[in-house]
Amino acid sequence: MNILLTAAGSYGDVAPYTGLGARLRAAGHEVALATHDGFAPLVRAAGLGFRSLPADPRATGRTDPGAPGTPTTRRDLMRRAAAFIEQLGTGLADVVTPGTELLVLSTTTAPLGWHVAEALDIPSVGAYLQPTAPTRAFPPVVSGGRSLGGWGNRAAGRLSLRVVDRLHAGATRALRTRLGLPPATPGTVRRRVEAANWPVLHGFSELLVPRPADWRPGLDVTGYWWPHHAPDAQLPPALEDFLTAGPPPVSIGFGSMAADDAERLNSLAVRALRRAGTRGLLLSGNAGLTTADSPSDDILTVPTPVPHALLFPRVAAAVHHCGAGTSAAALRAGIPSVPVPFTADQPFWAARLAALGAATPALPVTTLTKTLSPDEAVTRLATALTEATTTPPLRTRAEAAARHLATEDGPGTALDALTRLAA
Repeated sequence: MNILLTAAGSYGDVAPYTGLGARLRAAGHEVALATHDGFAPLVRAAGLGFRSLPADPRATGRTDPGAPGTPTTRRDLMRRAAAFIEQLGTGLADVVTPGTELLVLSTTTAPLGWHVAEALDIPSVGAYLQPTAPTRAFPPVVSGGRSLGGWGNRAAGRLSLRVVDRLHAGATRALRTRLGLPPATPGTVRRRVEAANWPVLHGFSELLVPRPADWRPGLDVTGYWWPHHAPDAQLPPALEDFLTAGPPPVSIGFGSMAADDAERLNSLAVRALRRAGTRGLLLSGNAGLTTADSPSDDILTVPTPVPHALLFPRVAAAVHHCGAGTSAAALRAGIPSVPVPFTADQPFWAARLAALGAATPALPVTTLTKTLSPDEAVTRLATALTEATTTPPLRTRAEAAARHLATEDGPGTALDALTRLAA
């Protein structure tokens, strides 16, 4: 088949599709991935065709709170999100070329991709990195991770989807007009999709999120789709030298998350490492973590992204924001996590890691940077670092999770499912 994958957002929202796409390509399919221009090298390195999507959320970079153009109210945030979605819809309409036989839609692109698939009469399937269907088993992944009880969880899940549909209202009108489709609201189209048992493959493990018993047919969990990296990929020499010069360090990094108080977060990370008496790696990311103001032989700044698959097996524990991909990578490496969730689905994954026994209790970034005093925050994080690196049960459960994940083949399961759907 000629397959087009679509994904939008940060690195963690895109990278898993390179692993999925590489497996589909190895099976003989022609595969392209439509995403933002900044990920073109990542896509092409996996051997996939690249197609450009607009509205890269990373393009604006980090701005200071209150700076012109920075959303400061809920209304501003909704307006910004709606503008992003409208640009994304325009892009999706442009990237589907003649000959495309299957459209694979991510969580972010599906509410727009449904209209494109309808207009072009192309089969489509969902490929989600988060569970979005309402269920009694757990609350919506963006609600903070705290259960509301069976009825409450399901009701909150439905409400969450209505909010998503509201955000897509303007983009849906514009896109359906452009595609020559009759008017239909996002909610109407969603109900049609659900009634048809539209297939959705979920790229996470049932070890962390068992498939809910009340999900409709067509919603399947395949296991993780690990990001592709070259078989001969290596860590930077300076990082390799640091790793071999002493005991495994603790990794601290927050990926694409940019902190409101980056200077305080940076100081907190350095001080907590020193108080815990552990060697450390500061993965700069968008938070800009660095030891530039306080150099140390026991703490190394890693200024450029490195594959988690290469780094995490070499560290003692990982302090991270609990994005879906980073949480999975820590489990895959068999290392304990210290969750510092920022937003969105991160508290959900933090709670899942802790429930599995492979992580310390979550320390939300707002607690560390706004609620606690600097000294209290250092103490809390240093205590968590000590717990993660010296508590045998945490390591034992993380290693057990790694052994389980090694038995799963998410891309292979997804390939089998797509083959059945295309038959």
